[in-house]
Amino acid sequence: MINKRVLLLCGHYGSGKTNIAVNLAFRLKEEYPTVTIADLDIVNPYFRSKDSAKELEAAGIRLICSNYANSNVDIPALPPDLYALTDDRRMRAVIDVGGDDRGALVLGRIAPALLEENDYEMLMVINCYRPLTRDAASTIEVMREIEVAGGVRFTGLVNNSNLGTETTPEDVLASVPYANEVSALCGLPLVMTTAEKEIAAKLEGKISNLLPLDLQKKIQ
Repeated sequence: MINKRVLLLCGHYGSGKTNIAVNLAFRLKEEYPTVTIADLDIVNPYFRSKDSAKELEAAGIRLICSNYANSNVDIPALPPDLYALTDDRRMRAVIDVGGDDRGALVLGRIAPALLEENDYEMLMVINCYRPLTRDAASTIEVMREIEVAGGVRFTGLVNNSNLGTETTPEDVLASVPYANEVSALCGLPLVMTTAEKEIAAKLEGKISNLLPLDLQKKIQ
């Protein structure tokens, strides 16, 4: 599990960072009394942390997101309590940053405070089955764009390569060389590989640092 107070998850559109953020928030709650998840994705918010609002509330996890999330006026708007993430250092925070460099611009609002505290991990969620991150070189290009826009450098990688509901254990296994290549080229550790929990059960012992995921359901 991540040992820093703040965990930021970034990645290309469709990389799956929101689902990972929600899963990690639940895991952190098993260890820490005060956990917050923040949804800063205001650019392309199809899957949102608010889709799991009821489950998060039941677990005692605070959700910070735009007032307009999942409404019929879902417009780009920053959460009003955004700065609680850096002001209240008693909480453990998981932050879902928007996709690509445009989404990461929001991160610039709290980047100075994050850097000053220096108690964070920022993980790049990578998926070789997405059109613009099919190889290591293009994935690293997206990484660098996010770093410039957000003002914070990545500290590690999460391999979340999948094909949605069509994903097989073989698809996940086939993505490992890609993830290792990205790691080698950018010099960052591959912190974990993720897979839906039923698929992960079939990969036990075959992939190190494997994180089983409960898939988030989209509110209709």
